Amino acid sequence: MEKEKIVVGLDIGTTKICVIAGRKNEYGKLEVLGLGKAESEGVIKGIVTNIDKTVYAIEKAVKEASDMSGIDIGVVNVGIAGQHIRSTIHHGSITRTSNDNEISIEDVSRLTEDMYRIVIPPGSEIIHVMPQDYTVDYEEGIKDPVGMSGVKLEADFHIITAQTSAINNINKCVRRAGLEIEDLILEPLASSLAVLSDEEKEAGVCLIDIGGGTTDIAIFYDNIIRHTSVIPFGGNILTNDIQTGLMVMAKQAEQLKTKFGKAIAEEASPNEIVSIPGIRNRAAKEISVKNLSNIIQARMEEIVEMVHTEIISCGFENRLAGGIVITGGGSQLGSLKHLVEYMTGMDTRIGYPNEHLGKSKPEAVKSPMFATAVGLVLAGFRSLDEREERYREAKENRALVKVKKVKPATDFFSSILNKTKGLLIDDLDGKNEY
Repeated sequence: MEKEKIVVGLDIGTTKICVIAGRKNEYGKLEVLGLGKAESEGVIKGIVTNIDKTVYAIEKAVKEASDMSGIDIGVVNVGIAGQHIRSTIHHGSITRTSNDNEISIEDVSRLTEDMYRIVIPPGSEIIHVMPQDYTVDYEEGIKDPVGMSGVKLEADFHIITAQTSAINNINKCVRRAGLEIEDLILEPLASSLAVLSDEEKEAGVCLIDIGGGTTDIAIFYDNIIRHTSVIPFGGNILTNDIQTGLMVMAKQAEQLKTKFGKAIAEEASPNEIVSIPGIRNRAAKEISVKNLSNIIQARMEEIVEMVHTEIISCGFENRLAGGIVITGGGSQLGSLKHLVEYMTGMDTRIGYPNEHLGKSKPEAVKSPMFATAVGLVLAGFRSLDEREERYREAKENRALVKVKKVKPATDFFSSILNKTKGLLIDDLDGKNEY
């Protein structure tokens, strides 16, 4: 165990703000110690629009998680999403001084660090630099160049940028709530840590995280993140459609969606009727579940079509043997799995964040709606890229070896030096006698 290291994830979502505190158990699984959530009123489509309301919700969620876990929460991993997120591919290269030495971890790190200095549009900041495949002396398609010989090291990098104003607003909210940010992580990357297996990432998989305000996409192939995107529609737009189409209140629309809604209208019973209390002494309103599902299906087809277009445009449509994994609160909509399979022709499953979870205090944490928050906690224990994880471990091991080698050598030379000093002093004493 990592000396009882405890990590806290803070998911600032459109519908809820969620805080999860956890640690690794003796089997390497995540043990959730505390869970806190609050209604999010100051966030629209993943972007903070009202700082005071967001700060209040963060404080409420932090207090709830802190009371449950008995931990004084001060540092958090925070997720970021929103339509302002941009994903681009850039090429970078460095020329090494010698061909004799092997390419080292430091060479790879220098190439990655160089990418943080590229020119990006004004008002944006780089939040992630994810290496794709490397090229060594024009030999392409190398996944891990460390240990190879070569002069010119090149790579394609998947660079993710976010609006500076959106980052600043998140920083303000977290600081005003009395917290510090350990790391700022793109939400679909965090969700992928919680719900995707290594086999799926290697085979090729598309993660669809359907939140309240946005639908986040992350595509993996050969264990490397290849594409990320954010679609500015989520579960809330379904609620708005139901509210408008059936002439009901927002809370009633949300309840209808979660309890009776289906993504495929054909699977809803044509005879099923739901009665909703009228407003201010008005008669109760009867709503057909079939009509409700028709409204939901129309909007969900639009969202799935946008996701499918994104998969096709990035060129990985025919390389995703792992199919599609849906997670987030919106993934709990009835018949959604079948709709996605029907529209994309890909195998689909619902992603639950329980693969890396051990015994946890709150059972609710196993719901797909907490996938991002669980992933933010896991990000404190592991890297987003498995190669980075290996490099970090190699550096730590190398540092330990150096310490072990240096210490006995120092003791050996100091003992010789002390003996020599003793002989010189004895010799001088002897000379003084004559």
